[in-house]
Amino acid sequence: MANLRRRHFLQLAAGAAALPAASRSARAQTYPTRPVRLIVGFAAAGTTDIAARLISQWLTEQLGQQFIVENRPGGGSSVAAEYVVRAPADGYTLLLSTVANAINTTFYPNLGFDFLRDIAPVANLIHVPLVMEINPSVPAKTAAEFIAYGRANPGKITMASSGVGTSGHISGELFGMMSGVKMVHVPYRGSGPGLVDVIGGQCQVIFDLLPSSVGYIRSGSLRALAVTTAQRSDALSDVPVLADALPGYEASAWIGIGAPKDTPVEIVEELNRAINAGLADPGLKARFAELGGAVLPGSPEDFAKFIVGETEKWGRVIKFANIKGP
Repeated sequence: MANLRRRHFLQLAAGAAALPAASRSARAQTYPTRPVRLIVGFAAAGTTDIAARLISQWLTEQLGQQFIVENRPGGGSSVAAEYVVRAPADGYTLLLSTVANAINTTFYPNLGFDFLRDIAPVANLIHVPLVMEINPSVPAKTAAEFIAYGRANPGKITMASSGVGTSGHISGELFGMMSGVKMVHVPYRGSGPGLVDVIGGQCQVIFDLLPSSVGYIRSGSLRALAVTTAQRSDALSDVPVLADALPGYEASAWIGIGAPKDTPVEIVEELNRAINAGLADPGLKARFAELGGAVLPGSPEDFAKFIVGETEKWGRVIKFANIKGP
């Protein structure tokens, strides 16, 4: 069954090649004729919301119709995803897809939809690193030293997160799975309280998004051991990648665009073209860089393969750590 879902999801992205070019061009030229809604599964003002507003402004300018951000938080973004799944497949309701959607496929056992089956991939946008950071009193200056310290003190290290099933939580569990370090997870209602308690010494480590952590790192309140992406971040260029100490480790809070399944492929192609033009624009790239994000241009098929890989990876971590959703 999983292989069938995987193949179907990839076929959604590859189907455009089967249509005559003239037909695709004619349909694309008529889109959009009215405003388009981009549904975001998180509250306003966060990194995800800001990214949505940046790409919406770009698409508005490029395609001549308003792209309007609509926030529908809840269920770790599942409320927004289900809303888009139920929307008409006409290109006028889009989803700001994130790593949460890949996580939720396994984390929530009773979702009313299947993300791989019901959402067509349009385009990847950016990936934002998380930072592995500790209270300065922890006797480790590097990730390798932390791993050695953690192995010598199993179950004595507390790991804060912004909540059960969040990217920070699951990224920390991936670290534990790969390193053999056994940590006690302490979930908070958002990364802010978790960061405060790591600074205060109530917890020792947290995996948190770079934008919300960088100020504490620069002030010396937290010690950054590594970023979780495959490449270093320009915002913390002196901080190594975690894969240096833990080969094969990679995690990011990625953001992209999806649409209801059966959205006409020529509309998906038109959106993908316009989005990739934005990712190549120096001004927009700079704005995304301010969020700590690196752009990820590519085709719908590229994005589909990426999402399948992320869904499978985080599914393995959730099962390994025996994480239970609500």
